[in-house]
Amino acid sequence: MAFRPLHDRVLVRRIEAEEKTAGGIIIPDSAKEKPSEGEIVSVGSGTKAEDGTITPLDVKAGDRVLFGKWSGTEVKLDGEDLLIMKESDIMGIIG
Repeated sequence: MAFRPLHDRVLVRRIEAEEKTAGGIIIPDSAKEKPSEGEIVSVGSGTKAEDGTITPLDVKAGDRVLFGKWSGTEVKLDGEDLLIMKESDIMGIIG
């Protein structure tokens, strides 16, 4: 993919939620919520301070992350639905 986010932004691919509950009930598409878990595809160079120094991001490509339900901007690149969001929208990295 020939896309690299700028500054403190990251490109995220959503990871789809399970279609069954723990009890075996199948959840229809109309009742599913958008997943708030994803995989980092690409990261920007980092935040730039006023003195010109660049602080690198804490996340890297390949990390599994949790983010807010309404975080990011949806984009379609190479036929794939992805999200562009600021690093601050990410709540944490999944081990």
